[in-house]
Amino acid sequence: MAFTKHFLPGLSVLALLALWQVLAVVVHSNSLPAPAVVAQVFWLACTTGQLPFHLGVTLLRLVVSFSIAMLLGCAIGIVLGRNKRLDAFFDNWLVIFLNVPALVTIILCYVWFGLVESAAILAVVINKLPNVIVTIREGTRMLDQDLLDMARCFHFSKRKTLAHVIWPQLHPFVMAATRSGLALVWKIILVVELLGRSNGMGYQLHLFFQMFDVASILAYTIAFVVVIQLLELLILKPLDTRSQRWRR
Repeated sequence: MAFTKHFLPGLSVLALLALWQVLAVVVHSNSLPAPAVVAQVFWLACTTGQLPFHLGVTLLRLVVSFSIAMLLGCAIGIVLGRNKRLDAFFDNWLVIFLNVPALVTIILCYVWFGLVESAAILAVVINKLPNVIVTIREGTRMLDQDLLDMARCFHFSKRKTLAHVIWPQLHPFVMAATRSGLALVWKIILVVELLGRSNGMGYQLHLFFQMFDVASILAYTIAFVVVIQLLELLILKPLDTRSQRWRR
């Protein structure tokens, strides 16, 4: 069973590479370079330092904007989930922000605040924040009232109640918001960089598009996807497993 668990993912990747190679041979065009060509471009970009630099810039923006959105979203989501009046008042706000296109938010932030780093971070936060709030709010609504009553009977402080009663129950919703958030945020960051930044992965992809350099586009895309997968495997999954140890 363990062998199958580790063998199948590797086999899946090899099958994808084989399919890619076959399609590249059949198409035989610069619009679909072979895996070996993309690998050469990737290695050259790494040795020159271009790819690590722009990848690092994008990851820094991701960490900052994602952290702000998660912290604010969790706090606001818990408040709205516990207060029906506030929830009713701000519900339409959430619906509006959830349906405003990301591109519109990005453009408005750049127009209002200029082509500066803070505007780029703000645009990402605004696009991600409503999703986090809604997810955490729904989790807060599903909190076990009996456990909250027990905490009140034992005179738990608000901090202790949050840490030992509310947070463990919200954990699955926080992880759902985290995983979906990473997938959403890095896509928005690329658009932010494309429209108003002079560095980062989005800026580079825009240059490659102008030059019809598909090999570089694929190389940079693969690099970013690999980093996100490493974050999932090395940070999110172990954190999720550790936080779920209290469950039987």
